[in-house]
Order: sequence, then structure tokens, then C-alpha cells
Amino acid sequence: MHPARIAARAFALAVLVAVPLAASSSPGTAAEPAAAPAPSRPAATASVSAPSIPAYRLFPALYRKDAGRLGEGDGAAVGTESVYGPAPAAPQADETPEEAADPYERIPLVVDTDIVAFYGKPGAVRMGILGEYRKEELAVMLDGYVRLYDGHNGERGAVGAFYIIYGTVWPEGEIGILADRVVKEWVDFAAERGLLVFLDHQIGKYTVEQATAKLLPWLKYPNVHLALDPEWRTTAPMQEIGSITGDELNAAQRMVDDYLRENGLPGLRMLVVHQFNRKMISARERVRADFDRVVLIHNSDGFGSPALKRLSYAMNAEATNMPLKGFKLFFKSRWPGAGYDDPLLKPEEVLALAPRPVLIMYQ
Repeated sequence: MHPARIAARAFALAVLVAVPLAASSSPGTAAEPAAAPAPSRPAATASVSAPSIPAYRLFPALYRKDAGRLGEGDGAAVGTESVYGPAPAAPQADETPEEAADPYERIPLVVDTDIVAFYGKPGAVRMGILGEYRKEELAVMLDGYVRLYDGHNGERGAVGAFYIIYGTVWPEGEIGILADRVVKEWVDFAAERGLLVFLDHQIGKYTVEQATAKLLPWLKYPNVHLALDPEWRTTAPMQEIGSITGDELNAAQRMVDDYLRENGLPGLRMLVVHQFNRKMISARERVRADFDRVVLIHNSDGFGSPALKRLSYAMNAEATNMPLKGFKLFFKSRWPGAGYDDPLLKPEEVLALAPRPVLIMYQ
């Protein structure tokens, strides 16, 4: 295995498994969840030599076709221009030598690992699988899906995640925030089992900046990542499809990047943005995917037939400036009127999409 992949796997294990979480925060204080201690470097990584390119640019470099990672086997010639991300760049002016020299905290999990997530809102049975079962049952079911994907993705690994609707849009665009104690309970439960947690904000009548600011304090927990859903950025949910701009998405990424630096939080964090309609991200070509501490994942949403879902994914694939993609699938619901995929694509069919998704979620 390539040294960078060894480092990635070692760091991922350190973050997901070896880090004890802090004591629970009191209810009503979602803005200030207790900070978890920084992960210690596993001894197994001590002998791994640091890559020759700047550490915090490892991620885009590993996704270049000429680096032979995701582009391997697709006919790309060595030395061709990058299509998966920008080439390594010079250090940012505000990056200290200590930060720039640490390769283990600049390699994202998705370099060699697929993420398989269950989506929904705890306690809300109509909003996805997370609300239909107890988290103990979900952990067992999720492990089964992780194993399915791990059996079809070659040398790549697979890890599970709970994808939680944290900010739910209400009539007139108001937002209901999931209780702190519930979030903390799920974050702790996930961390104990080596699982990730994504906290998703539906934005509603608020600005992207306000929605992102509400999410940021949860980054103190090392297994937590963030998501924004433009569909619900509206004052008329269920009547119209909302939207954000490319510049607003860039601003959200900058906020995450700044927050991690200012609070001394290690490593990279993922930020997922959903899209199934062209209007959902206007001026999409302006979106950047090169923020130093942020791994942007462009997720294909929406239910329907395999043909319709592939068409939607192809529309997202056109946005090559957001090279990492996700794909959402919908289980058949027992609730009348709820949309679902018919039939549900199999893991091998999902992994055959081009470009290959690194995040797969089930609602």
C-alpha cells in the first residue's frame, strides 16, 4: 500500500476509535459542545516517511489521474492534466511550518475508504431510516451495508456513518434544531463504534452563513462532519425547491476552515452539499474545492428509477470543479406518498457510476 494510504488509514483509526469524547454538554447549548481531546499519533505511523509534496495538498494530488488513484484503469496516461482536483500548490500565507509539516492530519479518509451512511432524524419515522429504528439496531444494519460495499470496492476500505438532519425546515422556512442531548448521544454512540456522524442543516429562511455557524461548534468532536441541503433553503418548503450560490458555498467552506484553525482542531473535515436540480446551486462553476482543511463532497440527491437517478448523477458529474461525489438512495417507505427508488440500485451498480462516489447514503 502507498505510504500516503497507510498514513490515511492510521489517522482515520486514531480519530474514529482511539479518541475518547468529552463529557456531555448541558441541554440548550448547541453553540458550545464540549471539546474532545486532540487525537494522539498512533505508534504504527511513526515509521511512515513524509510525502515530498506539501502535506496539506496531499488530498488533491492523490486524486489526480496522473497520480494513479481514482483514475487508475480508466485509460488516463501518466503525465496528463489533473481532472480530479488541483495540483499541489504553495503553502498558504497563514500556515505555520508546524501545520504544513504534519502529513497525518492532511490526508482525508476518502483517499482509500468509502463512506456508507444511514440518513434521517432520530425519532422522526417519516424522515428516513434513522428515525425508524433504535441506534443499536441501526448499527448492526449499517455494518451489514458497509460489508456489502467493502466486498465490491476492491482494495478500498469502507466505514459507516449516521447522517443526521440537525436543522429541519418548518413552514415559512423556520428551522427546528435537534436537541443537544440527542446529538451528543448519537455522536458518542457512533464514536464508540468507529462510525462517522454528519450533521445536516436545511437552512430554511436563514443565510448559509447562519446555518453553517450553527453547525460549527460540533466540529469539536473529531468524528463529526457537516452538510448543507439547498433544497430547503426557502420560505415555502414542499412548494418550491430552494437554492444557494456557489459563492455562498465557498463562504461556508471558509468558515469551516477558519474554525478548525482558530480552535486548534486537528485534521480535515468533510462538508457535503446536496443537489438534484440545476437551480439548487447557482453559479456552480464558481465553487472551489481547494480549501485547506475542508473536503467538499457534492452529493446527488433525489429518488426515482435507476435511469432517472443516473441522469441526475450525470448532471452533477458535469461539475468537475467539485471532484468528489456522493450518491443518495431511498428505501421504500411505508408512509403513503413518500418517494423511493424502484428498484434500488445494488452496491456494484452504485460503485460503477462515473465518477465513482466516495459517499453513499440511504434514506
